[in-house]
Amino acid sequence: MAASLRLRGAASGLRFWSRRQRPAVASPAVGKDLAPSPPVPPLAARFSLPDGRRGVFTGGAAVGSGLKTPNFGWSQGLASSAATSRTASASSPLPPPGIRMNGVVSCPADVAEKADRIITMLPTSINAIEAYSGANGILKKVKKGSLLIDSSTIDPAVSKELAKEVEKMGAVFMDAPVSGGVGAARSRNLTFMVGGVEDEFAAAQELLGCMGSNVVYCGAVGTGQAAKICNNMLLAISMIGTAEAMNLGIRLGLDPKLLAKILNMSSGRCWSSDTYNPVPGVMDGVPSANNYQGGFGATLMAKDLGLAQDSATNTKSPILLGSLAHQIYRMMCAKGYSKKDFSSVFQFLREEETF
Repeated sequence: MAASLRLRGAASGLRFWSRRQRPAVASPAVGKDLAPSPPVPPLAARFSLPDGRRGVFTGGAAVGSGLKTPNFGWSQGLASSAATSRTASASSPLPPPGIRMNGVVSCPADVAEKADRIITMLPTSINAIEAYSGANGILKKVKKGSLLIDSSTIDPAVSKELAKEVEKMGAVFMDAPVSGGVGAARSRNLTFMVGGVEDEFAAAQELLGCMGSNVVYCGAVGTGQAAKICNNMLLAISMIGTAEAMNLGIRLGLDPKLLAKILNMSSGRCWSSDTYNPVPGVMDGVPSANNYQGGFGATLMAKDLGLAQDSATNTKSPILLGSLAHQIYRMMCAKGYSKKDFSSVFQFLREEETF
């Protein structure tokens, strides 16, 4: 693999959605072997790897609960780490309704040995590299003809390099980052932006269509990542703008619900104002109504904005507001907002008096 991909870092919180040809038989953390289960067409496997962290894609469990077909198996993968086992046993979700539990596997390589269609969702480029090309990565045991779909949001250049390595193994790699949030995952309204060989798109669409209502072909490998990076940059900018407008209106004496109503029937309307409002008490069922817990973390938004910044530098594209948004989210993470939803930028602006 290219030197640029020889990075260290434990993959954390993998989720694999894959179609397999035979049942998984593995050893769970408690040490008891699972008896072989009858073959079922697809397999879903979830991993918590050695660093003990999880939640790479916060909508992952919701994706499972929103599957449109009951013909999925569910396996849980644990790294051989006591800390990881404790993390997983304490907080791993049960299979969603209609999903069969098929076993526990130890690493991504074991999934690749048993499955010929795999979807990964990871937080960073380093995690994706480790999952695919690490010591126990997918490429160690991938079968010829396998379809590997990476729904992480990572550097497009990394997706392109991974595709080259996968191709050498006789398999197919496609990048398919996802957008829509936890709510869309539960309601099966996710959007997948797919990059790869066009002839393989139909096969990818079959799998991704179980989880999303919009599966869009973008072009060659890396174009899915490009679309996702642009989307998230605009999302961050619009969320900051919504938070600023709401904060200003409230300080001018407007009721927040009234202001939100006016914005949403006027030209300022956007997803951040009408679907994911950042002001507590304006909407139910969003992170702002739950102390900004859940949703899409500020750390991940800062990471995605960093990807946009790098891409802008490489293509000599001016992203003045995107760069400012990146700095704002980096500042938020440095001031204790890293684990909160990215809509907590409203709280950050309310509490920050140095502007």
